[in-house]
Amino acid sequence: MMETFDKEFLLQEYLKPSPQLLRDIINIDGDILILGAGGKMGPSMAKLAREAINKTNIQKEVITVSRFSDPDIKNDLNKFGVTTIEADLLNEDDLKKIPDTPNVIYLVGHKFGTTGNEPYTWAMNTFLPGMVAEKFKQSNIVVFSSGNVYPLSHITTGGMTEDRSASPIGEYAQSCLGRERIFQHFSQKHNTPILIYRLNYANDVTYGVLLEIARSVYGGKEIDLTMGNVNVIWQGDANEIAIRSLLHCSVPGKILNVTGPETISVRWIADEFGKVFNKTPKYTGIEEPNSLLSNAAECFKLFGYPRVSLKQMIELISYWVIEGGKVKEKPTHFQEREGKF
Repeated sequence: MMETFDKEFLLQEYLKPSPQLLRDIINIDGDILILGAGGKMGPSMAKLAREAINKTNIQKEVITVSRFSDPDIKNDLNKFGVTTIEADLLNEDDLKKIPDTPNVIYLVGHKFGTTGNEPYTWAMNTFLPGMVAEKFKQSNIVVFSSGNVYPLSHITTGGMTEDRSASPIGEYAQSCLGRERIFQHFSQKHNTPILIYRLNYANDVTYGVLLEIARSVYGGKEIDLTMGNVNVIWQGDANEIAIRSLLHCSVPGKILNVTGPETISVRWIADEFGKVFNKTPKYTGIEEPNSLLSNAAECFKLFGYPRVSLKQMIELISYWVIEGGKVKEKPTHFQEREGKF
């Protein structure tokens, strides 16, 4: 265990690019545009790219686009040397003003609040991708998607691989598959290189499945075991893979599962946090034999295994919870088995 804990130092760790990223950032030709950069991953991804560029002394711009409803995020990015553009991407005039850029990472999506607001979810997740694909038809595009496009799989199978047919549960997951299909269509139409980046679940000390379980254990709240197993990956590793994926865009577009190597028991995770907190976890429900699981073997072949291990994540998040570090109140709803978000 760590003997000391410095929250600011921990946050700075997100900004340290690996030697592999430093190598690849040089080979990415041109500026990098991150659309939907005001969410959970965008700011740290933009900073990571900017830091890698700075360390390699190359001339390249990192441009971020978002509504930036939180002005502190925009100001922080500007201070870091990242260009920010305020825009509503569904507004055609706003979209036209965004500069054509050779490399695009598409983070835009709508998940929470889908139930009861389905039309907006479909507009954001399927209509907007068509607008963006037409606008940036000359670019390489890494398209963020979700492991939710897969059906639940038995916990002994190792998770769904990219060659397995999608079978999304619920309208959010269906709209995620719709986003993929729209980008695939325009990729074929315009010969636009793309990569479909199917992620589940990214974690850092401020959000994610691990933090949710940790806070439940620490606060004495019951943990639902029905979705008994999960995959997780450190946000910093997921960010690196996203940036480096710009070198793997193709026509037809490559599909890539992005997550950690383990199929992890939710009960085991809670017990591990319980040991750190000296608390006994409280449970409800019984583990089902299937869960939402992805197999990321192809990702590891391309990029290697994540730098931050599961045990390290648990340790860092434990100390964050104990010290009362600031968190993002954006639950993953990883327990959801009916696709209602």
